[in-house]
Amino acid sequence: MKLLTMVCALVLAATPAGAAAPRHAPVDRPGPPLSVPVATLRAAVTCTPDAYRARAEVILFVPATALDPGQFAWNWFPALRRAGHPWCAVTLPDHALGDIQVTAEYVVHAIRHAHAVSGRRIAVVGHSQGALDARFALRFWPDTRAMVADHVSLGSPHHGSTGNDTSFPPGTPGPAALLQMRTTAALIEAVNAGRETFPEISYTTVASRYDQYVTPTSTVALRGRSVANVVVQDVCPANTVEHVGLGTADPVGHALVMDAVRHDGPARPGRLPTDVCARDLMPGVDPATYPRRFAETNAAIVTNLGTATPVTEEPPLQPYVVAR
Repeated sequence: MKLLTMVCALVLAATPAGAAAPRHAPVDRPGPPLSVPVATLRAAVTCTPDAYRARAEVILFVPATALDPGQFAWNWFPALRRAGHPWCAVTLPDHALGDIQVTAEYVVHAIRHAHAVSGRRIAVVGHSQGALDARFALRFWPDTRAMVADHVSLGSPHHGSTGNDTSFPPGTPGPAALLQMRTTAALIEAVNAGRETFPEISYTTVASRYDQYVTPTSTVALRGRSVANVVVQDVCPANTVEHVGLGTADPVGHALVMDAVRHDGPARPGRLPTDVCARDLMPGVDPATYPRRFAETNAAIVTNLGTATPVTEEPPLQPYVVAR
């Protein structure tokens, strides 16, 4: 008994005052089997023919909250087609309005698929929640990290949004994903626990001071060794792009994505085209149809939000997320 008492005393003495046991899974714990049926996951991913045995870094697009890959059909897809650059896209369940833990499984499968068919490491480009979904996948399925060279965020609430705090105070019903993106959400704490970024991946975050949904601007930024946190207005002071435009039509966002994908490491604003601030729209966007396409994208957000299933509490963290 005396020996046991001495051992306990030594352990307590070696523990820093106030230190608490980790609440979340270690960053190197293998991820769980995917719970979504394989056929469903396969049907959610599409890739261009040149993504197979690709000669360039395939871009996997992950759509924003309340949207689908159609948000990229009138901008990014034609731009990449003209540039001869391969891409894949993943359709998320319930327009990405349900439990992010389930949504992330689709991203896990999409990363594995894009990496397998291309035969090389890929880039993951997410608009808004899309990049957060991808970070959750990378955090809790560590095998995916070696498959990803670049992670690019366009207006993503990596530390939650105060806008969600205001819109959904405790007890207020709303789509699960929106509750999970409050600054105090358990999911936000979990995805940032242990390590926000991983050294084998280059991270580029793009934020706008005119983003009306993801606030404050600093919530987009990440910490890590190979990270570039860029604010659009630091590149082009007169640019007033808001949240939806940042992921669908902004020339600075487009230029930063392509710079990250075409170079080792994260994007560098100093490498962007000298005329980027003079451009009104990114390549691939038809100026004649832009007003209609942009309005349709915003209308889709409103429609999909209106049909989402509301909950009053964010979904509980799955066992694989928490420490054992």
